[in-house]
Amino acid sequence: MKIRNIITAALGTSLLLTHVAVAQSTTYPSKDAQIKAAVLAAPEDKRSNAMVYGYSDKGELVVLRAGTNDMVCIADDPAQAGLNVSCYHKDLEPFMQRGRDLKKAGKSFQEIFDMREADVKAGKLQMPRQPTTLFVYSAAADGFNAATGEAKNGNLRYVIYIPYATAESTGLPLKPEAPGMPWIMDPGTHRAHIMITPPAKN
Repeated sequence: MKIRNIITAALGTSLLLTHVAVAQSTTYPSKDAQIKAAVLAAPEDKRSNAMVYGYSDKGELVVLRAGTNDMVCIADDPAQAGLNVSCYHKDLEPFMQRGRDLKKAGKSFQEIFDMREADVKAGKLQMPRQPTTLFVYSAAADGFNAATGEAKNGNLRYVIYIPYATAESTGLPLKPEAPGMPWIMDPGTHRAHIMITPPAKN
């Protein structure tokens, strides 16, 4: 037991040091550049007034800009290759924030899924009553300039959350049968959503 505790402590320390090292070795773009890239995922008429989360010089996720409309955007993580930004309706914020908190606590994808499912069923986490959209914009590393926030040849995909919807209640298939065809993922759960992934432009 003592050896196991020592190994566990060592692994924890190693993961912490790795996180610190990554944060110290990563260059974080300016606030303006992060915002410019983040809102690429939003519909054009919602970009200028969207709330934007991004990264501080210490690698912490912080609010870069307060918003005045119904859109919340997440800036690209510069520690990852390429561009991956997202924007979603503000009614999804409790769901998204819970996921971020659990991920920060070291929980796995499945643990996060199970804990949020339990939270929703217990009334601790409220999901939107109406269908609610998440937009994701991505681009390869050679098509993204992190310093300016400019991107080219990117691709959008769409996620429409409909908690506890099923294939039967929506008429949607459980997998796409043609490029760009809508389908339902995680049916019958709090995270049930319609996936729409248009064919890549490049």
